[in-house]
Amino acid sequence: MEYLYWAVISIFIIIAFIGLVYPIIPSVLFLVAAFVLYGVFFTFSPLHWIFWAVQILFVALLFSADYLSNLIGVKRFGGSKAGVWGSTIGLLAGPFIIPVIGLIIGPFIGAVAGELLINRTSLSKAVKIGFGSLIGFFSSIAAKGLIQILMVLYFLIRVH
Repeated sequence: MEYLYWAVISIFIIIAFIGLVYPIIPSVLFLVAAFVLYGVFFTFSPLHWIFWAVQILFVALLFSADYLSNLIGVKRFGGSKAGVWGSTIGLLAGPFIIPVIGLIIGPFIGAVAGELLINRTSLSKAVKIGFGSLIGFFSSIAAKGLIQILMVLYFLIRVH
């Protein structure tokens, strides 16, 4: 049974990492669920209040990294709130409208559309802002991936 329990926990962790590139998957919830499942399947004793406090700090970092990466990527290339919102909407809607490739072009098209429609930005500047949203998206994946790795490593250290 122990192998089955670890398989379920591992699947939740893998799904959390898939959520890095497929933002509709709530990565944080899958990671926390994996930790809770460990407690349910085995024991909560190594997962004391310090463990949960550290994990809450990591969760706050995850949300901050996601928002700040997108914001900095768009703002650095001259974008506004319209570009940030457009990028976010494109990031969430893109994979549904155009599976797989929509994940990459969604934030780009969203940022460009937001700037063109709301701020009447020139096309060349809006495209530049769109590339900034892509840079923000990819840097967000890297930052969140590192934070999630740290969360899992801390969990593994506590339970072994």
